[in-house]
Amino acid sequence: MIPRYARAELVALWTPEERLRRWRDVELAALEGLVEAQLAPREALERCRAKAGDFDAADVTAIDEIEKTTKHDVIAFLTFMERRIGPDARWLHWGMTSSDVLDTSLSLLLRDAMDRILAGLERARAAVKRRALEHKLTPMVGRSHGIHAEPISFGHKLAIWYDELGRAKTRLEAARRTIAVGKISGAVGTFAHFPPLVEEHAMRLLGLTPAPASSQVLQRDRHAEYFGALALLGNSIEKFAVEIRHLQRTEVREAEEAFTAGQKGSSAMPHKRNPILSENLTGLARLLRGYAMTAWENVPLWHERDISHSSVERVIGPDATVLADFMLHRFAGLMEQLTVYPEAMQKNLDLLGGVVHSQRVLLELARRGVDRQEAYVYVQRNAMRFFETGTPFKAALLADADLARHLSAQDIEACFSAGHHLRHVDAIFARVFGD
Repeated sequence: MIPRYARAELVALWTPEERLRRWRDVELAALEGLVEAQLAPREALERCRAKAGDFDAADVTAIDEIEKTTKHDVIAFLTFMERRIGPDARWLHWGMTSSDVLDTSLSLLLRDAMDRILAGLERARAAVKRRALEHKLTPMVGRSHGIHAEPISFGHKLAIWYDELGRAKTRLEAARRTIAVGKISGAVGTFAHFPPLVEEHAMRLLGLTPAPASSQVLQRDRHAEYFGALALLGNSIEKFAVEIRHLQRTEVREAEEAFTAGQKGSSAMPHKRNPILSENLTGLARLLRGYAMTAWENVPLWHERDISHSSVERVIGPDATVLADFMLHRFAGLMEQLTVYPEAMQKNLDLLGGVVHSQRVLLELARRGVDRQEAYVYVQRNAMRFFETGTPFKAALLADADLARHLSAQDIEACFSAGHHLRHVDAIFARVFGD
């Protein structure tokens, strides 16, 4: 991922040096498993551990040079380790295949990346919760089809977002469990050269679960679930961002992204205050969906394996996790600093002369014994008068002789309370946030 859309903490997880460290850890864990199975000498394990060392940029360059000849990255790594460790390195990779190292190390990286993503999600959820509680009773108009519907509160809108992010957390945690699996089962997954207890011991050391059954690779439905969960998280963030973009439109301006000192919105128009963060999140969500699609296409490999998935995962592993982490922190910051305009919300709520209370009038007529379809005609014709002549809805109702036979002026007045629509907000919040 380009630096513009990356945070250093996630980028550090995907460096060449870190990849080599994970390969080393897998090889040493497998060797310890061989020792426990009495298939390799403990002294060799101890010497390999002592000499395996860390990896720096010079080591990466040296291994890359070896790969120019071998045309195989794991063999280049093992060749380098043989030079570093000496004769005892012959016990590394005993009975293993490259995918034992590559797939297990990838699982380690994806698991650890998910831990950081989940931490970012908690920051985002905390920001949304705080703003929801702040605006629990801030009235605004609800919209369907982009058209004024009935009153809601801004806090209610954000409670829905918080609840959705809770489902995202559940999916991400499930994806973490699914991906936190490794395999050290040999060339086609048969444990031909060592027993399964070698794998079991190695996975305990690495903090992974052994795949119940594997071919030469871990099955890629696991990875598809993982990247699919990230894409769905991106969809939710995009949904929230699109809403903020709509609320920031000049004609609406009920909320907007913070505009900081020295910020400029346009090279041509000095007055512009654009929703650039939300638009950015909308675009980045498209990338996450693309990564998910390629992960799904990795599932049907040939027979016990091919490597058509390999090139894809070298790109989407770092890019998707770095991007998801970046999006969460960008969204969290956006919500923490979001500017909300309750006065504008009230102004827009009143914009249509009270027609947003039409259903309450309809239901009151029905409660008084008026046939629903007849009541609908009464209410709709008076609501339409506002659109046609600008007559306020309440005034039109009060002047309607048919309504007067069923509702007094006091009855009609009672139908125009925004508080009526917010009277169950506490119950909704209790469901979402608990006591």
